[in-house]
Amino acid sequence: MDIAFFDFDGTITDREMFVAFLEHAVSPRRLTLGKVALAPLIVGYKMGIVPANTIRAAAVRVSLAGTAVASAEQHAESFGASVLPDVIRPVALERIQWHQARGDTVVVVTGALEVALRPWCAATGVDLVGSVLEQQQGHFTGRYSRPQCLRQHKVSRVKERYDLGSYSTVHAYGDTPDDFALLNIADHAHYKWQPYKPCANSSFKADGSAAA
Repeated sequence: MDIAFFDFDGTITDREMFVAFLEHAVSPRRLTLGKVALAPLIVGYKMGIVPANTIRAAAVRVSLAGTAVASAEQHAESFGASVLPDVIRPVALERIQWHQARGDTVVVVTGALEVALRPWCAATGVDLVGSVLEQQQGHFTGRYSRPQCLRQHKVSRVKERYDLGSYSTVHAYGDTPDDFALLNIADHAHYKWQPYKPCANSSFKADGSAAA
């Protein structure tokens, strides 16, 4: 049996869906206030000063802090049923189904929020390893419970959960430098749906950061 790891945003989908979930799950008033609070960081991000993971952490804080977990889960159900089907790449769904038909273990490994993707992954019949939010008394605190599932953290998370040595072949699919570390542990890897070789991206370290 093989195992196949798929990034989600930009690989399975044709666009980033992090903000789309927040817009689906958060009230318009809170969204407006959040955009005002995040405006300086967004400017910094566009200037290349503020990294994307910092923006995501701040967006989670202003959007989901104090939100009931059960409420977010309900929104995730409708998000998976009514929003995600329109952005799934046919090539990605076909490849997932190809692996499933072979009896492979299929895993979505993503920096996206697990709470947002859990219903879609369950309906699609794939495992999920993603970014996890901290909870207290049934509500989100607005913080991540562990580092965002990006770069080398993708590798450490899948190795925590799966014994890769027990699989005949490891496959991986990604579309940004955040996925390079995961692609580098695969026997067969695809980057932006093209065959990937680590030497072709030698300007990046295994964790996806730029080499010195």
